[in-house]
Amino acid sequence: MRRSGRYGAAPRSEAERSWGLLVELVMETRGEWRRQVAEATGLPFSRARALWRLERGPRTLAELAEDMGTDAPAATVLINALESRGLVKRTPHPTDRRAKQVTLTAAGRRVLAVVEKITDRPPAALERLPEAELAGLRKTLEKLV
Repeated sequence: MRRSGRYGAAPRSEAERSWGLLVELVMETRGEWRRQVAEATGLPFSRARALWRLERGPRTLAELAEDMGTDAPAATVLINALESRGLVKRTPHPTDRRAKQVTLTAAGRRVLAVVEKITDRPPAALERLPEAELAGLRKTLEKLV
């Protein structure tokens, strides 16, 4: 059972309890994968995460900040660092003269290709579940996605 207060207020509904468990499972078990991504790319994980957001297409700094749950100054620092490494470029926004768009470069796409090769192993507890339970869990998750 999720410990109350760990990732927010104590859950009240079944949906909140289920969500809390999913969040805890992911947040508490991806540290090794995140370390591998940082080591393979030479980037802090947050910067690799920004590259993923840009993989979907050009974004303004404000859009990127919102997607990442950060503020515009922090997004600017992040993009400045990526731009200095040649992983992204800023270009004029096609319809808003006040804004710039941030786009992945070929080098940025190569970094993402490296990340794609890093296996994100499921937690051991999940791998120990019987196949029938895993199939049921997957079907439920597919309904949510």
